[in-house]
Amino acid sequence: MAFVNFGVALANPGMWLNWADREALARFIYYGGSVEFFFVVLTGFLVLTVIGLVVRPFMWRMVRGLEAMANGIGRFVAWFGLLMVLQQIVIIFLQRIFRVAALEFGPLAPFGYPLLPGPSFARDLSWWSEELKLYNAMIVCLCVTYTFVQGGHVRVDLIYANVRFRTKRLIDMAGCLLFMMPAAVLTWLYSWYFMWRSLVTPKVSASDKLESLLAKARIFKWNVETIAFSPNGFDAYFLFKLLMIAFCALVFVHAWAFLWRSWLEFVEGPVAEGRYLDRDAPGGSAQDLQTH
Repeated sequence: MAFVNFGVALANPGMWLNWADREALARFIYYGGSVEFFFVVLTGFLVLTVIGLVVRPFMWRMVRGLEAMANGIGRFVAWFGLLMVLQQIVIIFLQRIFRVAALEFGPLAPFGYPLLPGPSFARDLSWWSEELKLYNAMIVCLCVTYTFVQGGHVRVDLIYANVRFRTKRLIDMAGCLLFMMPAAVLTWLYSWYFMWRSLVTPKVSASDKLESLLAKARIFKWNVETIAFSPNGFDAYFLFKLLMIAFCALVFVHAWAFLWRSWLEFVEGPVAEGRYLDRDAPGGSAQDLQTH
């Protein structure tokens, strides 16, 4: 039924995307964590896999495209690490030197302190201090596949380094199918309803059937949680739950990219190892830097 469900969703976008209609919102919540949605996504990737097995250059293009997406997102979001450091410096400087209780950022307040009257975004110092956690969460959740492509994850290697090339590729494919994809799916199922429970009322859960959600839809109201852990603290913790969803999607999609790359390298042999792999060159010795 995956093809039928996909066709119905495309033909009737208003039934699940028109959130002004509360029943459409209920359908979106239900199907986002449903068996139907899982099999639509899984079937789509299986179809692409079959096409790639027949037309190998097409599979290479999919691998390059997904790895480029992971690198693009990661390289952009990584700059939030610098922003996190600069913001922390501004907080400490203004708090210790000028003894201010709030920070304002805007066209006329570029460094957290208003130089002239004008529009700005002002929040208490404790809000800005707690908001630093958001930058850290963005780096963790959105740079995960970038780090994977770059080979930056910590590995505990017992047998992998000492086996033959094609055995390594078999281990990689087994890891995608048995660990990476199931972990992403399970985390998505928990995170999906965890997120929506902080956005709408009455609360929704994974045990709700479509009929019960449609019945609840009559009294659905947006209830975005803005509770802070401290007085005047950061009050947009629902963004962390959105990041969890993005994390699961990125890991699941890149699991397919890594599966396809491992298969292509397994079939084509050592000559295909690292083909089209776009990895950063962080630089090495002083001599390398002088050469560049």
